[in-house]
Amino acid sequence: MTVRPILAFDDPALRSVAEPVKDYDKELRGLVKSMTATLRAGAGRAGLAAPQVGVPLRVLVYAYEGASGHLVNPRLELSERRITADEACLSAPGVWWPLRRAFMVVARGRDMFGKPVTVRALGVLARVLQHESDHLDGVLFSDHLSADERERFLAAALPSG
Repeated sequence: MTVRPILAFDDPALRSVAEPVKDYDKELRGLVKSMTATLRAGAGRAGLAAPQVGVPLRVLVYAYEGASGHLVNPRLELSERRITADEACLSAPGVWWPLRRAFMVVARGRDMFGKPVTVRALGVLARVLQHESDHLDGVLFSDHLSADERERFLAAALPSG
């Protein structure tokens, strides 16, 4: 399966809201399979959203500690409990930043065949699902930082030039 290039953090395509998937067809299945191959191609990768590979559709894949899968048109229910932990993005490799997120998530969506899927996740996997869902809405995790933190993050994440 094809490993796709991942867009850089400053690519304007990452700021677009992804379109809902309407057709559960061979093309969608190919996208999910290539995104999964892309996720598995690098050590330490836990999640990937379709916009990160230049496809403006509401699709994400995840793999963390034995839990792996994909969600099409996901909707998240977040717990009130929040935790702060380091977070990174495949579009800004090598940069980790502490971020406060919900500790538990219930994610509902569809699989690549259109069948309903529910994923209940805690801790890191919950963080991954929130991070990738943000990408589907054109939100980067630096958007959750204070102005000062965002400025420091961007200095570390963007190539100087």
